[in-house]
Amino acid sequence: MVGGVEKVFKALADPTRRELLDELFRRDGQSLNGLAARFAMTRVAVAKHLRLLEEAGLVVSERRGREKLHFLNPVPIRLVHDRWVGKYTETWAAGLVDLKRHLEARVEKVFEIFIRTTPERLWQAITDPETRARFQFGARVESDWNTGSAYRVTHGGAGGLIEGENLEVDPPRRLVQTYHAIWDDDIAAQGTSRVTWQIEQVGDSCRLVVRHDGLAVDADEHLYGGWPMILSGLKTWLETGTELTTPGSLMYGGESS
Repeated sequence: MVGGVEKVFKALADPTRRELLDELFRRDGQSLNGLAARFAMTRVAVAKHLRLLEEAGLVVSERRGREKLHFLNPVPIRLVHDRWVGKYTETWAAGLVDLKRHLEARVEKVFEIFIRTTPERLWQAITDPETRARFQFGARVESDWNTGSAYRVTHGGAGGLIEGENLEVDPPRRLVQTYHAIWDDDIAAQGTSRVTWQIEQVGDSCRLVVRHDGLAVDADEHLYGGWPMILSGLKTWLETGTELTTPGSLMYGGESS
């Protein structure tokens, strides 16, 4: 949406907010007090900047006990890339990809996106093999979607991509899964992490938060680096009925998708 993009540009126009993003990609998941201690301004002023970053979707906050922690969300950058960058300059695109990688180098990753759809339709898109292939660049998901059952993500050109177990299945609100990437031996050796899909209705839209946690400190970025592209593809498919043409190889470590 145009308004959302304007908020992203407005948020990034302020040097203090850019410095806050710098601080968060240096160490993700910080509290307001922790961030305020690094700036020569009041706690209230830092909170105001963080609120604007949250409104733009560049920061996602979450309560952890008594603290409210702040995480970077690179999805808006992905959406800007998909809408404009490819049309005008590959140099800028390369720069955004480097920034995205820098933002995503974390043990716990949080991705947020707003999609104009219903929770039921969003859940169906996530769990239906044919729809999943539309927005995940040909990759299909197979499962009976019961708690404790297995699931598998495959692609005709690349074989098995991901396998795991459905830990929690609560349609159309919440899906928690183990995540074991298997598209090559090196990536399979990274072990098992966890992915949580959380759906919340907001007006005529849905807020979708995807949390990928349990990642090793030195986890290969291909384990989590594809989420902005997948979520951008999901939003595009549900809102316009068209598919993105971003190569799936960017997500799966060089495998054809």
